[in-house]
Amino acid sequence: MKIKSLTLATVLIGSVALAGCGSSDSGDSGKKKSGTLKMGFIYASTTQNPFQEMAFGAKAAAAADGKVTLNAAAPTGVNGPAQVQLFRSAIRNSRDGIGLQSLAPDLFVRPLVQADDDGVPTVAVDAAPPAGTKTTLFVGNSNTEVGRALGEEFIKRVPKDAKGEVVIGNDIPGLRLLEQRIEGLTAVIKKERPNLTIKGPFDAKSEPTDNYNAWNSIVKANPNAMAYLGVGGQDGVSLPLIQKQTGRKFLAGSCDIDPAALKAVKDGSLFALSSPEHWLKGYVALQLLIDHQRKGTKLPEGWWNPGTLVINSANIDEIMKRQVNEQSRTAYFKAITQQQLSDPSKYLKPLEQAN
Repeated sequence: MKIKSLTLATVLIGSVALAGCGSSDSGDSGKKKSGTLKMGFIYASTTQNPFQEMAFGAKAAAAADGKVTLNAAAPTGVNGPAQVQLFRSAIRNSRDGIGLQSLAPDLFVRPLVQADDDGVPTVAVDAAPPAGTKTTLFVGNSNTEVGRALGEEFIKRVPKDAKGEVVIGNDIPGLRLLEQRIEGLTAVIKKERPNLTIKGPFDAKSEPTDNYNAWNSIVKANPNAMAYLGVGGQDGVSLPLIQKQTGRKFLAGSCDIDPAALKAVKDGSLFALSSPEHWLKGYVALQLLIDHQRKGTKLPEGWWNPGTLVINSANIDEIMKRQVNEQSRTAYFKAITQQQLSDPSKYLKPLEQAN
């Protein structure tokens, strides 16, 4: 399977110690740890698939090493202050490194500084680290590309001279990474199908029940739209369910890979999903932290982009097979991870270029 843009790793070779890389908490000390490592992966919520996938990836990297005690923890439901408390606990108990995935990165300025002051290496995952910290490694896809990929799949199904309304939802208004997806999506539609009218983005909420209720209201308020497009993890679950319950047929597409959304691609109620490949991000972030300790090398510095994958009727069976369990995920990604981490320079860009 070819991932759009880039791909990630079971074993990180010594070349990750790139010249000029490393933050103050991730220097090349020369000390190599062979014993059990205590590490953390603190993520946004246990209730949504994107965050679960990242945690699965981190757990797989820990399992591959064989001697990592991983504290993978998240609130039940998105709760920034509660996640901060989990992170502060990890600073005390996961001294060998922490991966952080948060929907409220600005809340973590002081906690990340505290981790650095205490000598605990950190990696930002999914969302770039906030300004004012010394966390200088970010493992995350291009969300602009995620949005563009969804837009490109959409226009394949719409005649060039088509007119009508396209409704867009945003699960978390104000969250930059979702705004970047919308920017990529709308740029493609405006350029390639200029006669379409884009409405929104409307607040689609992020938690499962809230998301369904929000989309139900959005669809009712815009009954003549030809398409409803989401950029979050729950949209691909709610929109097919609304089609089934109302009997309406419309074009629907989304991002992320909730199991229900994959089934919707299979049955045709979603035309495509644009996947940020969250498992990869969790895996590579923890693998880089592991190798920092095992090899005594610096953490890379910058933006590591593992890429985007479009899921449609052509590859849905392969992806559903991949997502059966942790063993199937690990087997599928083995070659991809080896390819990525064998040549870190292909996947690293300056942090300020993250989009």
